[in-house]
Amino acid sequence: MSHKFFSFTGLGIALGFSAMLHAAPVTVTVLGDNGQPVAGAVVFLESPAASAALTQSLSTTPTKTANIVQRDKRFIPELTIIPRGTAVNFPNEDTVRHHVYSFSPVKQFEIKLYVGTPTDPVIFEQSGVAVLGCNIHDEMIAWVVVLDTPYYGTSDTSGQVRLDKVPTGDYTLRVWHKDLLSEEDVPKISVSVNADLPPQQVTLPQLVPMY
Repeated sequence: MSHKFFSFTGLGIALGFSAMLHAAPVTVTVLGDNGQPVAGAVVFLESPAASAALTQSLSTTPTKTANIVQRDKRFIPELTIIPRGTAVNFPNEDTVRHHVYSFSPVKQFEIKLYVGTPTDPVIFEQSGVAVLGCNIHDEMIAWVVVLDTPYYGTSDTSGQVRLDKVPTGDYTLRVWHKDLLSEEDVPKISVSVNADLPPQQVTLPQLVPMY
């Protein structure tokens, strides 16, 4: 029994070490068309293998959850990034009622006038971007970015994001920002992730705040 135990442990260590050898960080800098860094950009890596890795994770772990709070007649956070299959709660911490909705094709739903936290969360089953609003307070808006990959992050004030421990392989590097006029104008970059991958740079077209 002791021999088998140590053999199994050694195998686990070997597999973990092998996975580390076959993964690499990906560093991306996001710039605007004026050459200035862009904060708050969603950077992600897509591939069939990434989608399969996410599917495997969803099949072996409990449903992930996230909260989008309504407070002071605002959605907090304004931007939420989740993998597909995530359940989102919408607690209302205001003293007034809200009517949360999305008409976006990726997820259409309504939570009619309410206070507190609805019993049933909203599950985002497919990837894409859902724009949220309140039918009572037009100034309230938020975005839910649903991804088909576990490899993502947001750019900081220097426009940079680092994705750690990305399995080696071929991916499509994509970037989204809430102030984009058109997602179609954003370049999609093919990258081969390995230990020698240099830092990547993506320049976004003109950004125009919508609200």
